[in-house]
Amino acid sequence: MTAAASGEIPRARILAAARAWIGTPYHHQASLRGAGCDCLGLLRGVWRDLYGAEPEEAPPYTASWAEDGGGEPLRKAADRHLVPIDRAGAAPGDVLLFRWRDGLPAKHCAILTTPLAVPAARMIHAYDGHAVVECWIPQAWARRIAHAYRFPGAA
Repeated sequence: MTAAASGEIPRARILAAARAWIGTPYHHQASLRGAGCDCLGLLRGVWRDLYGAEPEEAPPYTASWAEDGGGEPLRKAADRHLVPIDRAGAAPGDVLLFRWRDGLPAKHCAILTTPLAVPAARMIHAYDGHAVVECWIPQAWARRIAHAYRFPGAA
């Protein structure tokens, strides 16, 4: 029986799945390890590594979707498939959503690799112009954390 089937997924497995994407080039709307992904594609790929098929198909989206469409599609999708948690309680292997400006929807996601409470907390993410990286979370980014989630069954 797999960890996903038993309902328990070790955080080390989540982190290993995310780290396997490091070096994948940035490519908007893609989700293919080693070939290309964006931040959502990284999260989708880690989901597939942990659970198999994705729970729903991601709709097409433009680079400016958050500014153009309104609403909170990334948060709503996270609410459907991940377990909401308090940001202060986020632990390695949890998912962070970032809101770049007040009044705009959250539009960036990352996987936390160290506790947020430690100095120089770290995350794995993909962003335009860079390959997937594990990097520290600058204070300017930390202030923009809008939501935190746990993968179902994370232990």
